[in-house]
Amino acid sequence: MIICSVCKGNSFADHPVLWDKLVTEWQLAPHERSYIDKQQGTCCRACGANLRSIALANAVLAAVGTTLTLTEFVATPDARKLAILEINEAGSLSPVLRQLPGHILAVYPNVDMHDLPYAADSFDLVVHSDTLEHVSDPIRALAECRRVLRPHGSLCLTIPTIIGRLTRSRAGLPKSHHGAVETSADDFVVHTEFGADMWTFLLQAGFSAVLVNTVDFPSALALSARKEAGFA
Repeated sequence: MIICSVCKGNSFADHPVLWDKLVTEWQLAPHERSYIDKQQGTCCRACGANLRSIALANAVLAAVGTTLTLTEFVATPDARKLAILEINEAGSLSPVLRQLPGHILAVYPNVDMHDLPYAADSFDLVVHSDTLEHVSDPIRALAECRRVLRPHGSLCLTIPTIIGRLTRSRAGLPKSHHGAVETSADDFVVHTEFGADMWTFLLQAGFSAVLVNTVDFPSALALSARKEAGFA
């Protein structure tokens, strides 16, 4: 049974979110459509967190070394000491994380993930959710996340992932957008469709180890990587 790591809820509702045009653009098989719908649209009845957000919460909680829920953790003295950078809103985690005094929300286009306006070694935790596919140079963006982390700090993220294929660029293909059916804004354009090799992008960005956290494989995965001490 799945337990929500945001609030400890154990009752979930299913709301399919994909639409036919996007399924065609992604060339999704029926089983792939099914698990992505589950990732985005299976939500905790108590707090509204979907499986993607729950996987990300699991990654965050593991990174900080607690067995509490995220809601419980942010009320602790240890949490209030953390410097946290959230890049764009991380789903239902955002209102929980912003309770912390050391929380900063960086939102596009005011902040470009390719060139974060923060000093090196500034944050204990960097969090983003389903953002990397929208940046033109994901390795550079991840390297920026690593740069602003303090030694032993962690990056936690989710990426929409089709596990039965390898990552491909959408360069030269018609524009594809995430969001709602009617979305056409350029900040929702998908530059990269990530596959089972998504973890290698963090290694290319300078991290030396990557952890894959799962709630309900393959529908809900989150990645985390720690910045080792002594490495620039």
